Amino acid sequence: MRLALRDDGVDLAQGAPLVMGIVNATPDSFSDRQGPKDAGELAEQAFALSEQGAHIIDVGGESGRTDTEPVSEDEEAARIVPLVRRLADAGLAVSVDTWRAGPAAAALDAGAAMLNDVSGLAEPALADLCARSGAALVITHTRARPKTKAFPDYDDVVADVAALLGERIATAIEAGVAQEALVLDPGIDLAKTPTESVEVLRRLPELYGLERPLLLAISRKDFVGAATGRGPAERGSGTLAALEPALAAPAAIVRVHDVAATVDFIAVRRALLGLDGLDTGALAEGLRREPAS
Repeated sequence: MRLALRDDGVDLAQGAPLVMGIVNATPDSFSDRQGPKDAGELAEQAFALSEQGAHIIDVGGESGRTDTEPVSEDEEAARIVPLVRRLADAGLAVSVDTWRAGPAAAALDAGAAMLNDVSGLAEPALADLCARSGAALVITHTRARPKTKAFPDYDDVVADVAALLGERIATAIEAGVAQEALVLDPGIDLAKTPTESVEVLRRLPELYGLERPLLLAISRKDFVGAATGRGPAERGSGTLAALEPALAAPAAIVRVHDVAATVDFIAVRRALLGLDGLDTGALAEGLRREPAS
């Protein structure tokens, strides 16, 4: 399955999900260090994630937390635009986690290749922006407005995900977004209880018929905390376990904080599934033991 990213593109295959590394340019992320973050620090983090194997860097300028106040569009743009420009100028594929047209337009002008809209096109103008620029568009399932907490009473949560995403695909294509530029996010933990998020992941094959790559934003999420009893910063191992559905999908992207561990997990699972072979010789001497202190 082909994914268009402005003037570039990438082919996705089953068992080889793309890795999206998270860079939060926010002082109030639910799982990162709290407080202001220097632009240089954020750029170093992004370059490190790229070196670890991230195919896409996802930059966010407003936390999705529902217990903090929204920031102005100007403040959100000020947090992300310099970083997006620096990363794009260095040749990285940059996604921007935003649902508002102002910051989205500024990020695209700075070189972003994807808009990661977690609102389900609450502002249809984002589709227009992607249509004009050729940037990819992530369409997310949610029944809650951004920065609000809600748990709807679904008759069937997976059927609702499929129905809303199908509607939003039609909206985006009508606006001129190329089908190859669309990515679908089932909205794990967005207006869903942990139990409902797990149900979506268990029944992910029911979304394959939408015929677009699935973005699974699973890293350190509430459903992992519900299963493990651990806080956000201690959910790394649980996040790795939740990667399994992405390996079975025809085409997938996984959005994670810990890129190196994710890349290693995918490599080992591919070897165990017989998708990749291993060197038939002995392990390289430098990898067999830690160096002497």
